[in-house]
Amino acid sequence: MKAIIPLAGMGSRLRPHSQTQPKSLIPVAGKPILGHIMDSLASAGVKEYVFIVGYLGDRIESFISAQYPMVKSHYVIQTTSKGNGHAIWLAREHFADDEPALIVLGDTIFEADLAEVIAKGENALGVKKVEDPRLFGVAELHEAGNIKRVVEKPQIPHSNLALVGLYYIKNSSSLFDCLNHNIENEVRTQNEFHLTDGIQCMLAKGMNFEPFTVKTWFDCGRKDIILQTNRTLLKQREAEKMDAWKAKGNIIVPPVYVHATAQIENSIIGPDVSVGEHAKISRSIVRNSIIGQQAELQHAILENSLVGADASLIGPVQSLNIGDSAEINLRDS
Repeated sequence: MKAIIPLAGMGSRLRPHSQTQPKSLIPVAGKPILGHIMDSLASAGVKEYVFIVGYLGDRIESFISAQYPMVKSHYVIQTTSKGNGHAIWLAREHFADDEPALIVLGDTIFEADLAEVIAKGENALGVKKVEDPRLFGVAELHEAGNIKRVVEKPQIPHSNLALVGLYYIKNSSSLFDCLNHNIENEVRTQNEFHLTDGIQCMLAKGMNFEPFTVKTWFDCGRKDIILQTNRTLLKQREAEKMDAWKAKGNIIVPPVYVHATAQIENSIIGPDVSVGEHAKISRSIVRNSIIGQQAELQHAILENSLVGADASLIGPVQSLNIGDSAEINLRDS
């Protein structure tokens, strides 16, 4: 079995951050989104991966090589954005005919018993009830509880079970055949080739799929969801000692994550704040925010903010979404 992780999407909802780094490398609670995914898959026993990369894909490869050198990795380039179904189809050459595939979308942070799903060895889709199913792929069930139909972003949903971006495919060649059929026959939804449509093709051929419920799921495609995810994961972390930071004139309001190489002085940090490596913060107030690596804040008041790597901010503001290497000075000269 191999895992497929599609990471080639441009992440338009996360601009400007996704213009300078893949959205899967945006840090959440002290770790990139992709790091959370990899740790979950590793705990389920997955050792071989196919990464579908595109723009800035070299950064994905560098991250995996540095942080997960023990795994066997393959990289496939998706040169044009044709949808996640097309991305998954590109991985077909790395699979034997009867080999299972575990697919995880690259902006999905989750908590689920994947080891149990894999052990059952049956086609399975991760699902979770949501308030507005129109924003997601949706699964409809038979009375027996197995999956009857899947639809991508239906305007009139017949179910509130969202597909959370976790898929276990017992026989990958069956999925690749269906995706190939859709690509050759231009079967698109919202002008893209969707994985959902490939799975619906398998269902139409009589293949059985079972749902499994995830405990926690975050679709990290927007700033507000990333900050919500950061808050939730920080609360789950074991409390860290902050005496060293308090000794430098800081007030720390947990939960907070601060990288050991960060420099903070005369500031109020927290609650719900993550500070990346080599970041510098002085005379600032920061709440419910993520501060990227090597970012610098001076005399700033930040809340509900996402500050990219190497960004510089001087002056009082309330909420920001600034990308990597940006420089903002709001103080009077």
